[in-house]
Amino acid sequence: MEPSIAPTDFQAIQHRTLVLDVRRKADYDASTETVPDAFWKDPEQIQRWIGALPKTHEVVVYCVRGGAMSQDIAARLRDEGIKARYIVGGLEGYKAAGGKLAAKARTAP
Repeated sequence: MEPSIAPTDFQAIQHRTLVLDVRRKADYDASTETVPDAFWKDPEQIQRWIGALPKTHEVVVYCVRGGAMSQDIAARLRDEGIKARYIVGGLEGYKAAGGKLAAKARTAP
């Protein structure tokens, strides 16, 4: 499995993958949008959530631009036996490729 996936290829499979938004908390909080059905996971707290991820299901992660954050998280997941890839270009690449966005769920203040 390749460590990355192009935004257009991701769009074709996103309905059958577990999608994780691994933007840093400040980036996530500053944004109003997300990939539909993505779950935000604090990358600084990976030890708390990595054990709950399925090893039998494909996982795709993204950060703002597909840089070190999503690449490092995807590599860490693969090291744990999880089928993980990151979106090339991150959320920005996904948007540029015409990917549909969802409004981020509001949270209590």
